Amino acid sequence: MSNQTKQRQFIDASDIKDVPSGKMKHVEVQEEEILLANLDGKVYALCDRCSHMNAPLSMGTLNGKVVTCAMHGARFDVTTGKKVGEPMAADPSKFPEPIPESLQKVFARSAEIMSKVKTYDQPTYETMVDENKVKVRM
Repeated sequence: MSNQTKQRQFIDASDIKDVPSGKMKHVEVQEEEILLANLDGKVYALCDRCSHMNAPLSMGTLNGKVVTCAMHGARFDVTTGKKVGEPMAADPSKFPEPIPESLQKVFARSAEIMSKVKTYDQPTYETMVDENKVKVRM
């Protein structure tokens, strides 16, 4: 075991009551933005910034063990951090109102740029619950 691993400690991140089962919570621990997700009493922690375009995952939706980014729909398994779905560009043809041609060009260019941005697995953190405190190994 390396010295760096030995020095990592569990740090208080949240009260367990603030992360009810089936819900997510954004916390900041040692200048890291972390998403806590409670799945049936087990709390998982991963980086709260989407690896696609840096949006906060905690503003997305949690369905089972999958969090979906609110910005472009990238999906991640909160138990492993693995990417399980690619992001999607907005499709102006599905908007309820017609979009001016100038904005259609903006959407098309944005989709082209977005397609070049790689999306990676999310870093995860080891967690534990001790005396009603969620702790994250940092």
